[in-house]
Amino acid sequence: MTNILIIYYSAFGHIATLSEAIAEGVQKVDGVKYKHVRIPEFADRSIRVVNQRSNDEQEGLSQHFKLTKRVVDYERVQQEQLHIPVATLDDLAKADGIIWGFPTYLGTMPGQVKSFLDQAGQFCTTGELEGKPTALFTSAGSIHGGHEATLLNSLIPLLHLGMIFIGLPYSQNPEYLTDKAIGCSPYGVSTLAGPDGSRTPCQDELTMAGRLGERVARVAKSFTVAKPFE
Repeated sequence: MTNILIIYYSAFGHIATLSEAIAEGVQKVDGVKYKHVRIPEFADRSIRVVNQRSNDEQEGLSQHFKLTKRVVDYERVQQEQLHIPVATLDDLAKADGIIWGFPTYLGTMPGQVKSFLDQAGQFCTTGELEGKPTALFTSAGSIHGGHEATLLNSLIPLLHLGMIFIGLPYSQNPEYLTDKAIGCSPYGVSTLAGPDGSRTPCQDELTMAGRLGERVARVAKSFTVAKPFE
């Protein structure tokens, strides 16, 4: 049996939703199973942006992004994810393929994810992740919010770990060849959450997420059978 690890950090639920679509794609491949794990929030959450005013009292960009509402949404989503196991380095070592998901923060991955990857850096010397197919999915507030930049710069640590990157080719994903405001690109899956986080992944984004899960599963299965690096 080939094992795919879907590892993610989701602040407002968009990444969690995409992860379910990716899992559906993985399940289309016979002889492959998946496991969901989550990268946890920092234990010390004292440093955070809190706007105590109501949404109606906020001005400028604060009103546009509805910061107070987002704090409430964040707390709710964190509670909803407590049943998902917390990711460990052992999960990475046991997986045959790994799909990473996290929101876009300032054009790159969140600090929670970077901290976890820093801990996984030991695999650069031991080689447990070398040759394993990997892929990425993310979310951003808008089409100009940095989702493509996040996918591209997040590839760097995965290459340091020796993983083999799987993207979304044009020929299989005509949905992103459009002038509509949707996510996804050749670099991976993405969804546009909206400036206030109120948008949910659209069907085109979910469809492409499923394809990414299936692609990684097929490659991982072929590598598991052929063992090309032994």
